[in-house]
Amino acid sequence: MTDKKGDDSNKLSLNRPGKLELKKTVDAGLVKQSFSHGRSKSVAVEVRKKRTFVQGSSGRMSELRKDQAQAQEQAENAFHAETDFDMADKHLTQSEMAKRAEVLQNAKKAEEEAALAALQDAQARAKREQADAERREQEKAAKEARAKKDREEKERAEEAAKKKAEEDARRLAEEAAIAAQRAEKSPTAVAKPDNKAAAKPKKKEVKKPEVAKREGERRRGKGKLSVDSFGDEQRQRSLASVKRARQKQKAKASGQDADKSKQAREVVLPDHITVQELANRMAERAAVVVKTLMTMGTMVTINQTIDADTAQVVVEELGHTVKRVSDADVETDLTGPEDQADDLQSRAPIVTVMGHVDHGKTSLLDALRETDVVDKEAGGITQHIGAYQVTMASGAKISFVDTPGHEAFTAMRARGAELTDIVVLVVAADDGVMPQTIEAIRHAKAANVPIIVAINKIDKPGADPSRVRQELLNHEIQVESFGGDVMDVEVSAKKRINLEGLEETILLQAEILELKANPNRAAEGVVVEAKQERGRGNIATVMVQRGTLNIGDIFVVGSEWGRVRALVDDHGHHVKSAGPATPVEVLGLQGTPSAGDQMVVVESEAKAREVSEYRTNKSKAAKAAASGRGTLEELFSQIAAGVVKELPVVIKADVQGSIEALQGTFDKLTRDDVKVKVLHGAVGAINESDITLARASNALIIGFNVRANPQAREMAKRDGVDIRYYSIIYDAADDVKRMMTGLLDPVYQEKFIGYAEIRETFNISRVGTIAGCMVTEGVVKRGAKVRLLRDNVVVHNGALGQLKRFKDDVKEVKSGFECGMSFENYNDLKVGDVIECFEMEQVEQEI
Repeated sequence: MTDKKGDDSNKLSLNRPGKLELKKTVDAGLVKQSFSHGRSKSVAVEVRKKRTFVQGSSGRMSELRKDQAQAQEQAENAFHAETDFDMADKHLTQSEMAKRAEVLQNAKKAEEEAALAALQDAQARAKREQADAERREQEKAAKEARAKKDREEKERAEEAAKKKAEEDARRLAEEAAIAAQRAEKSPTAVAKPDNKAAAKPKKKEVKKPEVAKREGERRRGKGKLSVDSFGDEQRQRSLASVKRARQKQKAKASGQDADKSKQAREVVLPDHITVQELANRMAERAAVVVKTLMTMGTMVTINQTIDADTAQVVVEELGHTVKRVSDADVETDLTGPEDQADDLQSRAPIVTVMGHVDHGKTSLLDALRETDVVDKEAGGITQHIGAYQVTMASGAKISFVDTPGHEAFTAMRARGAELTDIVVLVVAADDGVMPQTIEAIRHAKAANVPIIVAINKIDKPGADPSRVRQELLNHEIQVESFGGDVMDVEVSAKKRINLEGLEETILLQAEILELKANPNRAAEGVVVEAKQERGRGNIATVMVQRGTLNIGDIFVVGSEWGRVRALVDDHGHHVKSAGPATPVEVLGLQGTPSAGDQMVVVESEAKAREVSEYRTNKSKAAKAAASGRGTLEELFSQIAAGVVKELPVVIKADVQGSIEALQGTFDKLTRDDVKVKVLHGAVGAINESDITLARASNALIIGFNVRANPQAREMAKRDGVDIRYYSIIYDAADDVKRMMTGLLDPVYQEKFIGYAEIRETFNISRVGTIAGCMVTEGVVKRGAKVRLLRDNVVVHNGALGQLKRFKDDVKEVKSGFECGMSFENYNDLKVGDVIECFEMEQVEQEI
């Protein structure tokens, strides 16, 4: 028992009663952590020690010291490595041994290269440090030289000031001595020798040199500055004043004149300019310009606008030259230079499809594009211009512009003919040449573009292509089969017959035309259609004519400008650029342009804003002139014809082309006595401002393929504003026609009712002349209109006063009966005269 306790005492020791202790296996310490904003924190860290034990000769385990443990660990690692290497060598082949030697050699070589690179880096670093030291030495020497030069200049300035002060003191002393001599020689000074008076010159001699010395000195450390002491110290010259004086002296010494140093500028003068802007362009003070204008007799302020002639006189008066420009000069060289022949590359042809309504234009395009667009159009007819690019089976590309066939879209078809290279005239084989077909021919001829006749619907039973060719001769369209130069193709869009022949014909015509464009220049194009969509903003479908349009380009289109934010092709895919003859949707416009506007890429946003502002002002001026009263003759004609009645209308549509089509339709309905006045036309949904405008002018709101937002509907319901929604132009035209008919004044038509012959006349006092008549034809009614005919000549027009049979008043007397009649305010009735009775019947007018 005693031995066990002794063994236990080796493990545990009891130093003090009631406390057991073990040797520590960790080292504790404090680590200071620093955080942002100057915060810090002390953290207790414990590091666990690695303990190594070995078994002694007696069999007991004892702990090794730190250095002994490290030595033992290194020996073990070396032993294991050698053992592993020897074991590995025993199992390696000759090739593996050679490969291992090669690896060791490469490792040794890499180690040598690393050492060499480190040596080179050290040498380069030493060279850089030496160069930096030399540069610092040079900078230090230059700085010391500048400091030395500044000290020398300062010493020279101080010496010059000291010499000047000495000269001033000497001059004042001489003047004082001369004054004293004059005072001594004067008889007043001899007669009254006053010591006090004689001492005054001495006081002057002592005081003035002291004041002169203080003029060029700085009085520092003389105490606080007070109001009393402020006047004693004179003001010092500033360094800038001294510098200006030195420059003037140098200019004077070199023989330069101050007026000759003034720079003459070329001043660009627009039609109107403010005085401040004119002064800025001449680099003159505004006060000088105002003074010059006042000497000319013009009283202006710096914010007042003057005309170009007055500004030119001012510029020439101040010694500058003038360059006159006009507001229209902002569009000069807007489209850039003409392309050189070497820069031109072949491009796809732009083909416009034209024809009459329901002759299969869009169906033919659907067959080529293998898509269906007809069901997307209201009423089965195309009412928008669509632009698509089709890739043929041969790999060639053709850009198509589909124009509507309804007569209201004349302007849209005209724009399509202007931007196209080839016109495909679609004529139905079973219908022949129709009015819109003739109109399309006229537009194509006016645009001077070649025509390809596509005779469609040849699969129908009543199709007769020969009749179509014969009818085209009446409009100077002679096809090749009849000896002409116009190519024709018989196709069927529904059955997809001979579509390859149409493609080949188009490509053949394009090859004859040799269509080329320069893609490596700023883009130019034509707006085919423009609209406004929620979430996407203003969108314009543009057909690029030359150049390449890229994302980020700044452009001007009509009176609007913008930056290309995104480009979307005809398949709905986003693209980064669009080359010549490629139709794309452009996003990023500041406003909605008009279809047919020219799009030009400019170099800067400032240029785009300037052109847009000029065109906007020009458009406003044109509208103001158009809405004027007109000439004096027009005013007299309106007075003579009566007041012209107007039907005010506000048009909101989904695209710009629909607005123009509706306006053209309404213009055709206008007559001399009634017309449609379009107050406002814009793209987008009907909003609150449209309701306010319609309420103020009592106008009708027409929504074409658009609807009013909830706020606008509530306002319209509350204010009683009429909103009409349409998706087909026929319905809008018919409704407006009925409304215009209601505004017309009623027309009265004369209706004959009967004749009566005067057989006898009676004069009755207080009544007048009474005619006894026999009704010979028709009927005579009381209150009817009458004409008195004497020898078939109209003697009197008036109204029937009384109608009696015997003594009773009657409403009417039929043929073959006698009656008595009297006229209102007329008594010259004779036997044998004939009375013609008629009524005025109201007839409604039609437009």
